[in-house]
Amino acid sequence: MATTALTGFSMMSLLSLGYLTWDLMSPNQVENEPDQIFGNRSPVPRPPHIIFIMTDDQGFNDIGYHSSDIRTPALDKLAADGVKLESYYIQPICTPSRSQLITGRYQIHTGLQHSIIRPRQPNCLPFDQVTLPQRLQELGYSTHMVGKWHLGFYKKECLPTRRGFDTYFGSLTGSVNYYTYNSCDGPGLCGFDLHEGETVAWGQRGKYSTHLYTQRVRKILATHDPQSQPLFIFLSFQAVHTPLQSPREYIYPYRGLENVARRKYAAMVSVVDEAVRNITYALRKYGYYQNSVIIFSTDNGGQPLSGGSNWPLRGRKGTYWEGGVRGLGFVHSPLLRRKRRVSKALVHITDWYPTLVGLAGGNESLTEGVDGYNVWEMYIYPSATAFFPFLGRRVAGVNPSQRQASQARAGYTLDRSRVRCA
Repeated sequence: MATTALTGFSMMSLLSLGYLTWDLMSPNQVENEPDQIFGNRSPVPRPPHIIFIMTDDQGFNDIGYHSSDIRTPALDKLAADGVKLESYYIQPICTPSRSQLITGRYQIHTGLQHSIIRPRQPNCLPFDQVTLPQRLQELGYSTHMVGKWHLGFYKKECLPTRRGFDTYFGSLTGSVNYYTYNSCDGPGLCGFDLHEGETVAWGQRGKYSTHLYTQRVRKILATHDPQSQPLFIFLSFQAVHTPLQSPREYIYPYRGLENVARRKYAAMVSVVDEAVRNITYALRKYGYYQNSVIIFSTDNGGQPLSGGSNWPLRGRKGTYWEGGVRGLGFVHSPLLRRKRRVSKALVHITDWYPTLVGLAGGNESLTEGVDGYNVWEMYIYPSATAFFPFLGRRVAGVNPSQRQASQARAGYTLDRSRVRCA
């Protein structure tokens, strides 16, 4: 399907819209640093900074704006001022979802459809796949990943720094302890899993991972010049995956929840909410926000046995019911043409690859062969007559006969595999 890539010039033309109303928050408690000023420069057309935030195992009902018992004021405000994606689909477990984000390919096309990549498994993201950060590097971006990888590490060529990220700080496996960073793959088969680039970060043991990852993102923002080079940050929280661990002060506000697992889980979500608040503050403080796009996504549904909730959806993590594959997602940006709205249009996690490449100024040749679609112009940044012919949906300005004729010319049919996430 032919879509028009959004150029940096068209993005910058929207800066006259001005800032959204926002109550400035205090900096993250794990970091105190002086303001950094890069000097006054005349604005020039440039691609947007992209901040992609992913949480792990956060359920559909584990966010405030879905009337949850968990309070997430920062996430709620960002979503309310942006575009809520209420028909957003992902995969039911970690590795398949993350592989689809990074490659734009369905997991059945990369051989990662079966399960997660276990620590002892000699497997990783296929080397013949050009990753999203590699494409963004080609387009001039500085690319950084912070957090959970879970796409294999059995040899160095598998590591994030070999797959398109200029820097990496985080854990390569799943289910890592939030304080000790121990990761186990069976009784007595444990190791320390916190890495700085391609070396072990022994000195960070004992620091809570959500705070530690937030501090690292703020450091990246503080030391990069937003005027000189566009920035792509993939912040992949291990929260709110088990083990259920959080600082005690975040548990106290939920003391009224009778279910102990839910109480601890809610505290972990609150830490994530605070982290997103502090990162948004840093985007403003260091001059990124006005030309930035923030995307929030879960990797799969919640696990009720570990405190998560997907209400009112059926199923849980690991299932192909809605509770497993329908995720939380929203886009927030001053560059949006239409804000404060809810989109019921079908969006899949594979769509982020061509969408972000297009947003960065790349043409369609850079996304040939991917399974996703560029959804920015049609769903996230729509005009009055926008429509997506492959979904066969009717919108303003397009009658059924026009839609059918367009589909016939383009050869499009309803892709039901996207609904089933096959």
